[in-house]
Amino acid sequence: MPEVPEIETEKLHEAIKEEFEREGGGTFLRRIALTTAILAVLAAIASLRAGTTVNTALVLKTEAARLQSEASDQWSYYQAKGIKAAVQEASRTSWLAIGKEPPTRYEAQLKRYGEEQAEIQKKAREKERERDETLKESDHLLHKHHGFASAVALFQVSIALGAVAALTRSRPVWFGSLLTGGAGVVFLAMAMMK
Repeated sequence: MPEVPEIETEKLHEAIKEEFEREGGGTFLRRIALTTAILAVLAAIASLRAGTTVNTALVLKTEAARLQSEASDQWSYYQAKGIKAAVQEASRTSWLAIGKEPPTRYEAQLKRYGEEQAEIQKKAREKERERDETLKESDHLLHKHHGFASAVALFQVSIALGAVAALTRSRPVWFGSLLTGGAGVVFLAMAMMK
């Protein structure tokens, strides 16, 4: 069997390891990779929450528009009853103008229209109250969405800085990535607490 020349691989491994660590080493790159992965998870969570809140806000805005339409319908109905009451009053007044007692149905219809108007007005105001509450909730969700969207943007910048730090093996850039990611965490936490 031919003899294989012995090569000192132990010294070669040590030289490679020293060079790798001198240039930023595996530990530094692993830290960048770990923090970037964590930031990516947080960005995904913030993105999902941003999407959910904006979609819910848009649904509520649509609901508010429907409630406004119903309130407008009620007010139109209210006005129609008012016109009918005015016609009845004009008819009654015509009888009085010729010196005759108007039929009692005019008075009864005036009273009925007045009562109907009061009920219609109550319904219209209730629809407007519901609309206002729905709009308020929608506005709150849109404000919350902006917090989530800001967090996503900060996480994306942070991840990009992490990639630059890994490519350049620059600790200051990585610290910038961590600071930007920390700001993203603050925005995410604030949006979640609202």
